[in-house]
Amino acid sequence: MKMTKRKIDILLESYGESHQNPTNKLIHWICVPVIMFTLMGLLYLIPLPFAFLPDSCQNFAFIAVLFTLIYYGTLSFSLFLGFLGIGLGLVLGNHYLYNLIVHQYNLSYLLFCILVFVLAWIGQFIGHHIEGKKPSFLKDLQFLLVGPAWLLHFIFKKMGIPY
Repeated sequence: MKMTKRKIDILLESYGESHQNPTNKLIHWICVPVIMFTLMGLLYLIPLPFAFLPDSCQNFAFIAVLFTLIYYGTLSFSLFLGFLGIGLGLVLGNHYLYNLIVHQYNLSYLLFCILVFVLAWIGQFIGHHIEGKKPSFLKDLQFLLVGPAWLLHFIFKKMGIPY
């Protein structure tokens, strides 16, 4: 009897095809979390038009995390649980950093997030130049969400957690 692969396995394998070079992998381990964090930081700056959540969740970053969790939930319950903690960390981390940068240092959080976001993407493209392969998301935008799952699946494998 032939076993069909799960969608998550197919996506991770496909993503991994353009991420074989050790330098590119290292760059991804740094840049993917930074991109996630700063993207959530940019969305954190957009307030929700209605108020029913705590201050740290009164923004579109919280909504983006909810939709991302739904996507991961369709792929793997373990990845969903892993990203539940990561999503909470992204929202609360941005809440803390926003307050630090804006209120303590009197700097623009928007400019901070844009600068770090752009630098992280430059790093990603350098990694893919070294790899000699185009980024996966150019083939399918879905891979923008697969990248973080690809990193988390390595952590799960190391810990013996099925994904």
